[in-house]
Amino acid sequence: MSGRKFSSLGFMSVDALEQVRADLDAIYRSESRRILATLIRLLGDFDLAEDALHDAFRAALERWPKEGVPANPRSWLISAGRFKGIDAMRRRVRFDDSQEAINEQLYVDTGGAPASDDESVEDDRLRLIFTCCHPALAPEARVALTLREVCSLTTEEIARAFLTTPATLAQRIVRAKAKIREGRIPYQVPEAVELPARLETVLQVVYLVFNEGYSTLSRTDLAGEAIRLGRLLLELLPATEVAGLLALMLLQESRRAARTSPTGELILLEDQDRSLWNQELIAEGRALAERAMAAPGPYALQAAIAAVHAGRPDWARVVALYDALLELQPSPVIELNRAVAVAMRDGAEAGLTVVNGILARGDLGDYHLAHAARADLCRRLGRTGEARAAYERALQLTQQEAERGFLEKRLRELSNSEVAGRLTRERDK
Repeated sequence: MSGRKFSSLGFMSVDALEQVRADLDAIYRSESRRILATLIRLLGDFDLAEDALHDAFRAALERWPKEGVPANPRSWLISAGRFKGIDAMRRRVRFDDSQEAINEQLYVDTGGAPASDDESVEDDRLRLIFTCCHPALAPEARVALTLREVCSLTTEEIARAFLTTPATLAQRIVRAKAKIREGRIPYQVPEAVELPARLETVLQVVYLVFNEGYSTLSRTDLAGEAIRLGRLLLELLPATEVAGLLALMLLQESRRAARTSPTGELILLEDQDRSLWNQELIAEGRALAERAMAAPGPYALQAAIAAVHAGRPDWARVVALYDALLELQPSPVIELNRAVAVAMRDGAEAGLTVVNGILARGDLGDYHLAHAARADLCRRLGRTGEARAAYERALQLTQQEAERGFLEKRLRELSNSEVAGRLTRERDK
């Protein structure tokens, strides 16, 4: 035996088992959502497909150490998951009259074949997006279900985006799945005449996915996934708002490498090293933004603002674009962003007046960026006490570690400034 290690799974070596585990972990991270989308098409049920997905990975863990990793792991897992799902369906129903219904569900609706080539799998993901965003579902359920099923966000991550509890989000997802099942909502991309009406929610979902990946810094996979979905949507429907959303994501993503220091500290836009910006993404984003402005909607206007930031700052142009955006989409968050632009154009006092007005109305009282913006403007105006209180309030509200670090740094700088000012005053007495 020469000291070779063996596991309890037959004569499988522990080293082989650990290598398969590592391979499967990598495949799960990169392929599980694609596999799930195809299994939903083949099995016609979200929960059944999710169970089948996990059963397929368990089967791979048992068989691959003995048989070797297949040439096309995704196809193997789809096939294994499909048969696991069929077995589960047969256990649930009597194997007589129901067999015809099973066959109809598994074969007729899917063209009679469990296709798993790359093109079919990508189509499956697009079908899944539109199914999750079907108008028969409640708006909040559409977004939650898509984030959970298409992009594998946890209920906790989705709840944070919606400012609600994980339990509430879980119930929304359960109800949405039941509605799809009981209402026999079709698993397909809408016909061309239906696409524009269905597109708004889809774009909202894609942008929420991007923001989750962009704002958390560590979830680069989500930002990349959102951009990939944006490209797919643009191929499917070359509308200006699709181009605008893709442009916006590309222009924001172009700055990723400059957003943090080597030690992970957040760097504001005006302080970033522009040589680190991805010029290819900027060029593509600008071209798409210009295309989108032929018939500008909210995403096109936001992309146009991002395009201005990618070049020499023109704050008058930015304020004008925010004015147009507010006409289409009134929002206190957009007002806040406009206030920052006003401060850059007209001075900190003018910007602070707008921010104070927003907060005085009761809007954005629990939004950390509103207090951070107010703190920064007070700091620029030398109102140290007000700045400190606003920074502390922003720190209480934020959950992102990079943002917390930035705010704590600002508070330390204020303390150092106060000490230096006091020493100067005492010296001058």
